[in-house]
Amino acid sequence: MPSDHHQQLLDSDDRETSYDQTEKIHIVGVDDNDDDYTNATPPFSWRKLWLFTGPGFLMSIAFLDPGNLEGDLQAGAIAGYSLLWLLLWATAIGLLVQLLSARLGVATGRHLAELCREEYPNWAGKLLWIMTELALIGADIQEVIGSAIALKILTNGFLPLWAGVLITAFDCFIFLFLENYGVRKLEALFAVLIAVMAISFAWMFGETKPNGKELLIGIVVPKLNSKTIQQAVGVVGCIIMPHNVFLHSALVQSREVDPRKTGRVKEALRYYSIESTIALAISFFINLLVTTVFAKAFFGTGIADKIGLGNAGQFLEERFGGGVVPILYIWAVGLLAAGQSSTITGTYAGQFIMGGFLDLRLKKWARALITRSCAIVPTLIVALTFDGSEDTLDGLNEWLNVLQSVQIPFALIPLLCLVAKEDLMGVFVIGRFLKTISWLVAALVIAINGYLLQQFFAEEVSGPAFTSTVVIFTVAYVAFIVYLIWRSVVGSTFGFFKLGSQST
Repeated sequence: MPSDHHQQLLDSDDRETSYDQTEKIHIVGVDDNDDDYTNATPPFSWRKLWLFTGPGFLMSIAFLDPGNLEGDLQAGAIAGYSLLWLLLWATAIGLLVQLLSARLGVATGRHLAELCREEYPNWAGKLLWIMTELALIGADIQEVIGSAIALKILTNGFLPLWAGVLITAFDCFIFLFLENYGVRKLEALFAVLIAVMAISFAWMFGETKPNGKELLIGIVVPKLNSKTIQQAVGVVGCIIMPHNVFLHSALVQSREVDPRKTGRVKEALRYYSIESTIALAISFFINLLVTTVFAKAFFGTGIADKIGLGNAGQFLEERFGGGVVPILYIWAVGLLAAGQSSTITGTYAGQFIMGGFLDLRLKKWARALITRSCAIVPTLIVALTFDGSEDTLDGLNEWLNVLQSVQIPFALIPLLCLVAKEDLMGVFVIGRFLKTISWLVAALVIAINGYLLQQFFAEEVSGPAFTSTVVIFTVAYVAFIVYLIWRSVVGSTFGFFKLGSQST
């Protein structure tokens, strides 16, 4: 069971919380013979599964944002069907990470940002917050630009990128409006947007008719060669979004679950595992559709390496013609749904990250506006500067992908350290086998992204001044990662080999 320190955290009334008690969804049957399930797990109920369904689908949006769609289309166009197996396993890796995040949130009653504030010294906590905010801003720029590109296509170029950015900025107000009417209304909106993506890209799949046999072989038979290694790295690298790890640990607290009752926690984890698996299976299906469409259309052609979000629809139109509904607009509708949904979840994540790391007492609308402004201002600058230059936008997207890759250890390492601490997790601490698998997965993801960084900087970094700056930041970066791992072994607020006199 949780330690006394953990119990104090649960019972504290003056701390920042993910959801007010009035906002949480009541689970039918929780009050019926509740004492019977203090330790025992209640029987399975389809009705309860429905009530727990929602957080996993909000989490899955990060697997479908415009950055992922661009990675999909480039993997399909350049590598054909050969990387579909990697897409499947990358999604499985993402599911493992997100289930650990959900486990942390349900078992402790707190989310990752809050726990990082308690776990690490003030300077380290603030540095983690800065890193996470940078990752969130970078992701939001990609998402907002994706929405703006879609709006530009749908208006036949009438709306420039900067206008699309301003329109997308109002997502924040839609989010705030729906949040006032309850969590379920917000979750329903995301379900609709995911359905729009699924229908749009399935329509494209039907229009282009990819090869079914090659598709199945691509999923089952692992293939990798030197020509597709960069796309392979991109497929894995864009699956785990740092802010999404923080987000999921907070989303699961939207349901009434008493972390002091082992049976209720087990029940919640069971339902969250089922709905998260379903949600990511759907996201895999959508990513699969996009990859195979572009594999059929452009693999082996001379323009395969020139396709990006901005020109993908036009190339499809030239390849397959107009049809009853022009494929250009079908692509734009799917891209718009991806961009709109991911920008709203970015705003949502920003609330929890800012509130958790800084222990703010601001109203949610104030935090949402601050978070939105942090992303919209640089995005507007990007739109005004690079509108009409697709090559430059693609180059910027590569830099933003690098930014995401750099931040991944600062979400994964704290998560894995915290879920392995018995004094924090109680009976829900992960066992040795799961801990080993999780760290191996984290090492693999970090190594893959390290390769991506090395390749990128080898191509982009030049000149002694720039090189020296990169080296200095790299040394500091590696030192901070080593510190995070070291601290999990020798000292922690929540236990393991705790240093009794250590101050946080």
